[in-house]
Amino acid sequence: MTAVPLPPAHLLTVGEYAALGEDDSGRSELMEGNLLMSPSPSPDHNMAALRIALQLMPQLPQDLEVITDVDIDLELAPADQPGFSRRPDVIVVRRSARRRVRAEGGLIRASEVRLVVEIVSPGSRRTDNVVKRAEYADAGIPHYWIVDIDEPASLLACHLTDKFGYLDAEVVGGTFAGTEPFPINLDLEDLR
Repeated sequence: MTAVPLPPAHLLTVGEYAALGEDDSGRSELMEGNLLMSPSPSPDHNMAALRIALQLMPQLPQDLEVITDVDIDLELAPADQPGFSRRPDVIVVRRSARRRVRAEGGLIRASEVRLVVEIVSPGSRRTDNVVKRAEYADAGIPHYWIVDIDEPASLLACHLTDKFGYLDAEVVGGTFAGTEPFPINLDLEDLR
């Protein structure tokens, strides 16, 4: 029998969440101060994230870099209030973000993120398409891609607008080609 950690006795700030460190029982995220736990992703999910990252890396402008599986502070609440932190599968950030975290501590900030990529899992379809979509838009992240690796693999590219949150392009299969947030070609067939 595996022991499940007890939830905190109060709503957490992003700083308190970051201080918890890693947990072997699965992945954690923070939503309005509530600690959310989910099982670790499947091998197919992890491989898709790796392959997306590998395809993105050589296509990025010099001032951007790709990072997988890292917590980001959505900056939706003051530092002393119950906060929001998500752990996207892949992010593209300014290179300065990692240097700032190394120097100051804390998490990567939503304001440093140019693109978030979430890969849909059996238990995350609504969360990725509705909840995280709203949170990432509220956090001002300019681009959000939702990737579904079920056959045939597809990508929904969303871009932030001033008035309406994210607007969607058409769902794409095969090869995704885009110009925003940078010129990109992504082979979706390579994700399985």
